[in-house]
Amino acid sequence: MPGENLSRDEAHERAALLSVDGYEVVLDLRSAVGDSTEAVRTFRSETTIRFRRTGEGASTFVDLIAPSVNAVTLNGRSLDPAAVFDGSRITVDGLADENVLVVDAQCAYSRTGEGMHRFVDPEDGEVYLYTQYEPADARRVYANFEQPDLKAPYRFAVTAPEGWTVWSNGAGEQDAEGVWRFAETAPISTYITCVVAGPYHYVTDSYTRGELEIPLGAMCRKSLAKHFDADDVFLITKQGFDFFHDNFDYPYPFGKYDQAFVPEYNLGAMENPGMVTFREEYIYRGKVTQAAYESRANVILHEMAHMWFGDLVTMVWWDDLWLKESFADFMGSFVNAEATRFTNSWVTFANNRKAWAYRADQLPSTHPITADIRDLEDAKLNFDGITYAKGASVLKQLVAYAGRDAFLEGARRYFKRHAYGNTRLADLLTILEETSGRDMTTWAKSWLQTSGVNTLTPAVTYDAEGRITELAVVQEGGELRPHRAAVGLYRLSADGDLVRFARAETDITGARTVVAELAGEEKPDLVLVNDDDLTYCKIRFDEGSLATLRAHLGDISDPLARALCWSALWNLTRDGLMPARDFVSVALAFAGRETDIGVVQMVHAWTKSAVSLYAAPDWREEGGRLLAEGGLRELRLAEPGSEHQLTWARFFAATAGSDADFQLLEGLLDGTAKIDGLDVDQELRWALLSPLAAHGRADEGRIGEELSRDDTATGKRHQVRLLASRPSAAVKAQAWAQVVESDTLSNALVEATIAGFVQPTQRELIAPYAEKYFAAIEGLWAARSIQIGIDVVKGLFPGLQDSDETLAAADAWLTAHESAAPALRRLVLEARDDLARALRAQACDRLAG
Repeated sequence: MPGENLSRDEAHERAALLSVDGYEVVLDLRSAVGDSTEAVRTFRSETTIRFRRTGEGASTFVDLIAPSVNAVTLNGRSLDPAAVFDGSRITVDGLADENVLVVDAQCAYSRTGEGMHRFVDPEDGEVYLYTQYEPADARRVYANFEQPDLKAPYRFAVTAPEGWTVWSNGAGEQDAEGVWRFAETAPISTYITCVVAGPYHYVTDSYTRGELEIPLGAMCRKSLAKHFDADDVFLITKQGFDFFHDNFDYPYPFGKYDQAFVPEYNLGAMENPGMVTFREEYIYRGKVTQAAYESRANVILHEMAHMWFGDLVTMVWWDDLWLKESFADFMGSFVNAEATRFTNSWVTFANNRKAWAYRADQLPSTHPITADIRDLEDAKLNFDGITYAKGASVLKQLVAYAGRDAFLEGARRYFKRHAYGNTRLADLLTILEETSGRDMTTWAKSWLQTSGVNTLTPAVTYDAEGRITELAVVQEGGELRPHRAAVGLYRLSADGDLVRFARAETDITGARTVVAELAGEEKPDLVLVNDDDLTYCKIRFDEGSLATLRAHLGDISDPLARALCWSALWNLTRDGLMPARDFVSVALAFAGRETDIGVVQMVHAWTKSAVSLYAAPDWREEGGRLLAEGGLRELRLAEPGSEHQLTWARFFAATAGSDADFQLLEGLLDGTAKIDGLDVDQELRWALLSPLAAHGRADEGRIGEELSRDDTATGKRHQVRLLASRPSAAVKAQAWAQVVESDTLSNALVEATIAGFVQPTQRELIAPYAEKYFAAIEGLWAARSIQIGIDVVKGLFPGLQDSDETLAAADAWLTAHESAAPALRRLVLEARDDLARALRAQACDRLAG
């Protein structure tokens, strides 16, 4: 039996055999409410597919994952479901030149965020549904040809419980019989079709540009409506439409534009045309920083970019996933910086998104941006830091290399030439060569078809008067690429600021490139390679520059340059070239002066990782104490009521470790302690309670009391996480059983339980589960959905058992399971590499002691 994992070769063969004229999908979702006697709650799905045979052959298969099939009819001929349906595919023989296939099935509601997800709101008992398909879960809702290059128009009809509203990709209305019927879509791929249904709170607006009018909608659960700032969502949406219409010269092609914020969502968002879905965590229940609003804006713009890159023009197969994701990731920051209030979004990109890329590109599973995707399991794992953040970084380099105008003109021609079609890398390169006059084949070979990250280091010599005689950039690391990059020279000014006084932009090629323009300049205090973050590389420093950063990082006046330096120091720490305790020292010295709140939050995350993963074990306790002391100091120094104060409050809570720390947290929770300006709202209350639970100072009863204050879906996730975090062997055994030995938890509660189970301060308590992990994962991978399998295998890897013994156990598993699913092996290999990196960094830090 072929199973659920469609291969590239199978998809290619099927695309050569047939083309699809259209789908009619009829869903009956009335079974979503009320009691159910079924072992698995199901809904009826009836699909009519009209398709033509365009190649040689008389048989094919249709994708469907469903508990049962009621009937299958091909061209009026009944097929026996028991004979043709194997649980994931329907085999159809005797194809004519023109075919009509009708499949009547019982499909299952999902608890894993894949397919038709069903959620019951604990606050009011209301039921909500939404679909999520990428890369290949539309087959859990209706029968189809589940591959991106078999595009077709769709008509959806949905019967829903009384009082519900239903949305899909096209505009819809309810007929006299109560059925919701939706306009036929343009030709689109299966993975971006969508249905959202339930008693959602729905807000409307519109976008007008000349004769173009786009109806806008935004929705969330009713119980979240009081927190929903739809006006800001619409503001960013309109600013995005303005930018894309100004620069793409192709009107938005999908009619309406709804945006649904849905519960228990696995992703950040999904670009379903006309019906974009987002994780509801982007609706903020309490005070958050501007970095959170910037992040949401970035995601809104990322998904909007997909309307053109991905939906209008789609990759043939998942090999070229980057054709949509890299562009959308780049556009999220590009449009944020140029069209919204978040004008410093490139700082966030340099400090946050690229950190994701650097990590992914140094794993043994690193791959070219244009990847070799053999099957759907490969595709699922390639929604990673390479496809998104490295791809976006390389596109930023492309803009520097080819020019902004040539890049945008290329996009315009790409849309017009391939509208509603499917493309490969060569299709885009041909157009970019036309618009830029550059040799894109050579550029693509270096940047898109090779893996790994280069390191750029300045090598500077000076004359007797202290002027530069030569400044060269040394390039290392695998494939040596052409980089269009800037080199900045900085010096301390009279008022103490570290400011740039010279800059040269040049093409860096080969192992060593001399930057002739900077010869004769005065000796700088800091040489910053890749100033302005034009290219994708790791930055290193000469000894003088590194000494300057240790003493003056906070004095750099330019926020992007400062962010680049923070990132470079973190890469040095991860690479075992800077002791973790040194990074902590720099962070505690200068994070309190950092003005960009997103950078502050990133530095907080890095310092916590530095202590828990990269510091020598015998220094961890001291490092944790320093973090908590520094966090409390900056909390008290922060401006009352500011986002910096909130951020330092969260950091202090996350690093608290002494009785005095815990007493302050308890006082803030019960009102006996106050910090001027700090509003302890419900989300902050959970943050303050978390360390108390993990250190045994908040028991099940206390956690239950907090849930009674916040008996919501979010509150329930916090409660589950905190219960699993308690320092008890019985608690850990129960959490392990709920995640590994049972399949009853929803995706969101699996995630929460794992987050509670894995606590850096409980290494000894969870040590016995290392052996159990390696014994369980192969069977678990076979039994669970891909998404849950990924969450469990990644989340429970015993990385906190940071010893050579754990490394050997991982190696032994990999050796003994060479025939295991490649995706599973990749996850274990990546986690093993993270552990090996941590051990190398610990060795570096130990030498500093």
